[in-house]
Amino acid sequence: MTNAYSLDGILVFGLLLICTCAYLKKVPRINSWLLSEKKGVWGVFYKAAIIGTRLHIAVAISCLTMAFYIVFLK
Repeated sequence: MTNAYSLDGILVFGLLLICTCAYLKKVPRINSWLLSEKKGVWGVFYKAAIIGTRLHIAVAISCLTMAFYIVFLK
């Protein structure tokens, strides 16, 4: 179980947020509802979706690396 207050827990949370927002950006109804705000608290989801779509190769490699670390090394 990954602890939420450790560095790897924060990295897992960030990667999951980025991957989820990038996926939800492809769904038209959710894109207009959740990702329409570009400022404020809701802007975090928009910015995470942009990071996930523009850096999709780096995010995918980070997800695979983190999965390998959690499954085999931790």
